[in-house]
Amino acid sequence: MDVAAVARCAGRCYVSPAFGESRNLRPSLSDSRSLEPAGLKFRGKSQRRLSFFRRIMATDESISARRGETQQINGNVVWHACPITKSDRQELIKQKGCVIWITGLSGSGKSSLACALSRALYNRGKLSYILDGDNVRHGLNSDLSFKAEDRAENIRRVGEVARLFADAGIICIASLISPYRKERAACRALLPQGDFIEVFMDVPLHVCEARDPKGLYKRARAGEIKGFTGIDDPYEPPLDCEIVIQNNRDENSSSSLSEMAEIVVTYLDQNGYLKPS
Repeated sequence: MDVAAVARCAGRCYVSPAFGESRNLRPSLSDSRSLEPAGLKFRGKSQRRLSFFRRIMATDESISARRGETQQINGNVVWHACPITKSDRQELIKQKGCVIWITGLSGSGKSSLACALSRALYNRGKLSYILDGDNVRHGLNSDLSFKAEDRAENIRRVGEVARLFADAGIICIASLISPYRKERAACRALLPQGDFIEVFMDVPLHVCEARDPKGLYKRARAGEIKGFTGIDDPYEPPLDCEIVIQNNRDENSSSSLSEMAEIVVTYLDQNGYLKPS
C-alpha cells in the first residue's frame, strides 16, 4: 500500500512519506528491535517509525508533492488566533513565560542545574518544565541520529517546543549541549526580546572529562564515539549570554546546586518573570 492510499484510509490524514510501504498499518508502541529507542511505529516489513499524522484536506497530488521534501508554509495555512492570550495565561498562573536555555559541555552540570532550578521555582509556587537534551531523544526526537544535520534538527525542535511552553506562561528550562552559536541564536529569535535567557555553564573541558558521569568522554577518546563535542567536534561558547555560571566544584553538591539555582532565580525575580506581566 503506498503513502497516498494510507492517507485515504486514515480519514484524510497526511502520513509522513518517510514510512515508505508497509502491509500492516496498525500503530504500535513496541518494536522488535530492542536496541532502538521506543516510539510510535508501524508493524510490518519496513519497521519504519511513525513520525506524525497531520489533519489536512489530502489529495493524491498533495501527498506525492511532499515526498522527500520539507513541508513549507504556504497560502493555504493560516494562523488561527485565540482570544485567550499569553498575557491572560500569565495572569492566571501569576508568572511570566520564558525560556531558560542552559548550554555547556557534557558533564558541565546542565541537567543538575535544571533540576535544582525547577525545584527552587516549585518551592516559590512557580510552574516550570524541563526539556532535557537526553530525555527528548526518548520521544520527540527519537528518530534523530547524532549526525550534524540531525543534531541541528534536534535543537530546532526543542526551540519550537520551548517557545510553546513560554507562550503558555510556563518557565521552560531547556538543558542541552547545543554547541553552535548559530543554532542557539535561531532559538532565541523565536521568542520576544528578553524571553530567551541563555545560561552558560562555563566549565573547562578537563573538569568535565574528569567527571565523565556517563563514560562518554572515555568512549570518545577510545574512538568509539565520533563527533563528540569537546573531543573531535567544537563547542562555541556564548559571546553575550545573560548568565555565566562557573561550576568547577562537585556538581552533585546540594549546596553548590542550590547556589547556582539561586543565581538564576534572582535574575528571574529582578527581571519580573516571577510575577504576571
